[in-house]
Amino acid sequence: MIIGIDMMGGDYAPQEAVNGVTLFLNELSSNVTLCLIGDEAQLKPAFQHRIASLRFVHTTEVIDMSDSPTRSLRDKPNASISIGFRMLAAGEIDAFISAGSTGAMMVGALYSLKAIEGVLRPTISTVIPKITGGYGLLLDVGLLADAKPENLLQCAILGSLYAQNILDVEAPTVGLVNIGEEETKGNILAQNTFSLLKNSPHINFIGNVEGREILAAKADVMVCDGFTGNVILKLGESIYDIAKCRNLHEDEYFKRFDFENYGGTPVLGVDKPVIIGHGISTGKAFKNMIHLAIKMIESRLLEKIRDRFITAE
Repeated sequence: MIIGIDMMGGDYAPQEAVNGVTLFLNELSSNVTLCLIGDEAQLKPAFQHRIASLRFVHTTEVIDMSDSPTRSLRDKPNASISIGFRMLAAGEIDAFISAGSTGAMMVGALYSLKAIEGVLRPTISTVIPKITGGYGLLLDVGLLADAKPENLLQCAILGSLYAQNILDVEAPTVGLVNIGEEETKGNILAQNTFSLLKNSPHINFIGNVEGREILAAKADVMVCDGFTGNVILKLGESIYDIAKCRNLHEDEYFKRFDFENYGGTPVLGVDKPVIIGHGISTGKAFKNMIHLAIKMIESRLLEKIRDRFITAE
């Protein structure tokens, strides 16, 4: 398999991307080739005699965080993100990773690739550390700010498959993030979504999840609109920041809030693996994004999503 990496994206590019590739090469699986998209003059000397497991695609052009995501993909065809999506769409790489412009990565995933047949709108997720150990999954966390009930039902299906195949949860439970336990609680979106989730044969729905239960392992997969999910995501990131400030970040629980442990988030619902990293990603995060891409491919997650959505029609 060939994993494409945007070496020019991120606040600390290319050095931290190089560090991540180096960490990965130290535990290299023989069937993985890394395709490094970036300035060869900066990249090749960093790897010296380790070129055998690497391919290089040269570019010095970068989509900056301040660039318009839509225009930049059109106006900067030689930017590392633009090249990565072209290669992914053409089948020249099997997955694409970047810690560069989140907006450009979103636009590229949605418009350079196809949605899996039956998926109305792709989604992004985040893992949530459970106080009892392991991780839950929260989605959507940014793409579906104006979600409809049908979108959240699909989030539940996508999240369940991700939890099974990537988080190794054998029979994931699904909960709807809401302001109370009763079926009639919440706004119109929550009430109509509850009915869809309750009647779906494709998920193991257990009811509503209140805010105080998100970290308490009530459900393995928690669904909500992207506005609510993004607020929860940013709150979770602040918990780790506060723990570091108070010297609590070595606590076994708080350590699991460190995003670098899981690297990045995949765009679920598109037909190729795309993983978006945080702009401040260091080598550890890049290494873990590579491992996530490999697990998505080896677990045949996208094929299983296709099969499930054929069944769900």
